[in-house]
Amino acid sequence: MPVLLPFALLVLVAVSVGSWLQFTERNANDTVHTVGSRAADRVDVEATVQSVDAAARELVLRVRVTPRGALGEEEGTVPVADLSLQTSGATLSDLEFKAHERLAPKDVQVALAGGSISDYPFDTYETDVEFWALMGGEQVPVRMLFSNAETLFSFSAAPPSSGPEAVVGLRLSRSGSLLVFAVFMMVVMWALAGSVLLGAWYLTTRREALVWPALSWMAATLFALAAFRNTAPGTPPIGCVLDWFAFLWAETVIALCLIAVVVTGVRTALRAALHPGDTHITR
Repeated sequence: MPVLLPFALLVLVAVSVGSWLQFTERNANDTVHTVGSRAADRVDVEATVQSVDAAARELVLRVRVTPRGALGEEEGTVPVADLSLQTSGATLSDLEFKAHERLAPKDVQVALAGGSISDYPFDTYETDVEFWALMGGEQVPVRMLFSNAETLFSFSAAPPSSGPEAVVGLRLSRSGSLLVFAVFMMVVMWALAGSVLLGAWYLTTRREALVWPALSWMAATLFALAAFRNTAPGTPPIGCVLDWFAFLWAETVIALCLIAVVVTGVRTALRAALHPGDTHITR
């Protein structure tokens, strides 16, 4: 009981903190940012981030357009005239819709600025998402409803728009859960490297011969660490912060420890073979 009670309290605290963090992150992802005009006759643009490709420096935005009031018919599923949805310079394409034809969602790519994926998991990016509409050759008010469906990134929005167009400035950073997992990975890497270092110190100072179970464990840790690194979400490239803070150094420590134990073990085994009467031989 003296051991189980503190452990149960620790589990309860960990689950409570984890539940609070998950609830907070879910609410942040479910937040819908609304910017632009609230006129009765307007064009609503529902823009949802589907994915972010940090290596290509772009995000995919799914756009659903709904004309309201006198600008639409059939409950906003069809524009009354040709509708042209113009976008900002960061967006790679504009959207065109024909009059009296049903509106279908479309995906557009938006370029990202600033930041570098080599800063993973602390990389951040910025971009602007902007829409303004022309219907029948005349500008009409636009309201944008921006949301995020990408679980690996979190967004902070700064709406600078006050005119008929809808503009939102975005700052992208890695989600809280990804950041916690990446930091946990770095801690585990250093912990494994420290464990191997202690084991190597024990074997070399005691002048042990080749201890095959220990060598197998060290070699397995060396290769398992590389596989563990590749499970990092978001497929970070080689040479990112994760590598320079933990992975590369942990691999170096483990490899050197393995070599030191093998060299010490071989020397001990050779000495034992040359001096069979030496009572220091342990294996």
